[in-house]
Amino acid sequence: MLEKLIKRIESYKDEMIKLQTEITAIPALSPENGGDGEHEKAEYLKKVLAKFGFSDIKTYGAPDERCKTKSRPSVAAKVPGKSSAKTFWVMSHTDIVPPGELSLWNSDPYKVVVKDGKLYGRGVEDNQQGLVSSVFAFKAFIDEKIVPEYDLGLLLVADEETGSKYGLGYLIKQHPELFKAEDIIVVPDGGNPDGTMIEIAEKSIMWMKIRTIGKQCHGSRPECGNNAHKANAYLAVKFDNLYKDFPARDELFAPPISTFEPTKKEANVPNINTIPGDDTFYMDCRVLPSYDLKNEVIAKMRSYADEIEKQFGVKVEFSYPQIEQAAPATSGDSEVVKLLSAAIRDIYKKEPKLEGIGGGTVAAFFRRANIACVVWSKLDECCHQPNEYCHIDNMTGDAKVFAHMITGMK
Repeated sequence: MLEKLIKRIESYKDEMIKLQTEITAIPALSPENGGDGEHEKAEYLKKVLAKFGFSDIKTYGAPDERCKTKSRPSVAAKVPGKSSAKTFWVMSHTDIVPPGELSLWNSDPYKVVVKDGKLYGRGVEDNQQGLVSSVFAFKAFIDEKIVPEYDLGLLLVADEETGSKYGLGYLIKQHPELFKAEDIIVVPDGGNPDGTMIEIAEKSIMWMKIRTIGKQCHGSRPECGNNAHKANAYLAVKFDNLYKDFPARDELFAPPISTFEPTKKEANVPNINTIPGDDTFYMDCRVLPSYDLKNEVIAKMRSYADEIEKQFGVKVEFSYPQIEQAAPATSGDSEVVKLLSAAIRDIYKKEPKLEGIGGGTVAAFFRRANIACVVWSKLDECCHQPNEYCHIDNMTGDAKVFAHMITGMK
């Protein structure tokens, strides 16, 4: 059975390129990124899925008044199995990021170029490689008239690139009936060039905005004010102690430690000879799951800020553009990990490696709902870059991996 499926998938190469070309020409940009959402792309994909023989094709629209359709569509489609006790889901996203500076591209970002075994265009790797691979992996079952042991589910979600509020976050909250604890879920939206990395865990993520309010004065009379910029500089240095305060290591992650880094700095006064009374900088913190963000990390950072307030006579305010406590890790003994590991060994002839990342994938939504999930794909991670590309062989190879996993389900 697997041999038939693999041969069928290999025959789809030109069709895969065709679908990539067609959907790349339909940019799906969020309103935050200057677009009108995913409606046009989702409608086109629904027609493709219906033509291919998928059943139970449904649209779940998250209300969004910023779009012409007032909705952000996610699409679910099924291939019925012998049993509906669980579903093998592959979840990809339809939205993309803007191409950025066009002068850095060697071709039109929305017209696929085929060259040297690769496809070039915005979105071809992120996340259309996973989307196309899953579509054709499932199509192989339809065309070979092979009924899988369990239902196959294709999930094409909106809004992954800007937070998932209108995508998977909406589905998990408003349509929990879609998923069961027994389901097998693969998110092909991350990986490495040899296809060995299986992501099963994430660090907690905290983006912190630190605003310090002092008193502005002339640069020659510092005693007349309270230098907010100077206070923030001292605070940023104090925050470096966090590496010693939270020293735990976990070799699952790279790097295997929590990280606490000052990043963005906002402008304060426009001239040199004024001491600023208002100053803002940002921290990007990726924290091992063993630490509690609120009760441990933020509490310690607040204590450092309190010291700075007393030392410099300023007020320090914290706010959080993004903050997420790490979701529970997917067990290395879970069915999805075992199935994927076996498939990688057989299809790619490589030994898989379980890894954790710095945080921020949609897999966290499933894990918080106590559904085992992995993030995996074979890719070069050129997403968001100019001249984004995907390997044609990765599309067919990943489809074979999905087919291998499905035939291995008990």
